[in-house]
Amino acid sequence: MIRIIYRLFPEFLKHLIKKYLRFYFIKEKLSSVENNIQKQKVIKYQQDFSKGITSKINNVVYKKFSQFEEDGILLYIFSLLNFSCPTFVEFGADDGINSNSANLIIHHGFNGLFIDGNKKALNRGEYFFKRYVKDSKLVFHHAFITAENINELINSNGINEEIGLLSIDIDGNDYWVWKAITSINPQVVIIETHNEFGMNDVIVPYDSTYFYPGIHPDYHGASPVAMNKLANSKGYRLIGANELGFNFFFLRNDLLPQLKECTVESCLQHPSNKEAQKKFEPIKNWKYVKENI
Repeated sequence: MIRIIYRLFPEFLKHLIKKYLRFYFIKEKLSSVENNIQKQKVIKYQQDFSKGITSKINNVVYKKFSQFEEDGILLYIFSLLNFSCPTFVEFGADDGINSNSANLIIHHGFNGLFIDGNKKALNRGEYFFKRYVKDSKLVFHHAFITAENINELINSNGINEEIGLLSIDIDGNDYWVWKAITSINPQVVIIETHNEFGMNDVIVPYDSTYFYPGIHPDYHGASPVAMNKLANSKGYRLIGANELGFNFFFLRNDLLPQLKECTVESCLQHPSNKEAQKKFEPIKNWKYVKENI
């Protein structure tokens, strides 16, 4: 319904609708009923874990605010971590309402930092969370993110050392930005990979001025294989992905050894991946980087 309404109005009116009416379209997602449902999930996950029972990532999928089923996977991981570090840094999430962190903020007390290049979207997000989410203490920072400025952006907003979640989705330099981050030590990292590249070990060269779609809408980012190598070099292991196989979940190696590492190939089994990988054919001979890390 809300998408139909958006199509009928020019951009400035869409912004106002999103800012002032968004709550009324999603208010049930913020309700005490929803909160109780999730609290019961947490209790069950923790009770099972205390008995030595763990679930596969694809058995705990749940969607409320995330793009796909990331909410459920993150809820499961942080339940097992006992929400020991309820802080996040997320960039590329627009207004932050439909994001990987929103459910953790609204129902599980997380606070942290959103960074995005869309100033109007950040304004909407700040208005929403201040008005409708009690006790939230969030920072919305407007900036164009590069590998050169990311550590300063994070530190200047009062975040350093260990955090719970780092979420990266900037449709471009995701790989290079994560590689550059040294100022924080996330427990969990969720990052978008370019599954169109399939099992090739390739990365599009770094371009500090890149803005999607660049010279070609599929010529950006890093392959799942390359992203997994980077994660391993930084002390993380792959524990799963969303069903479509492009949002990868990495867990720091010193945490929850009961959640076993999985292979990149096992995360790329959805039928849509075969179609997606056809998009690599026209650009397969373009310039790529392969890092030995």
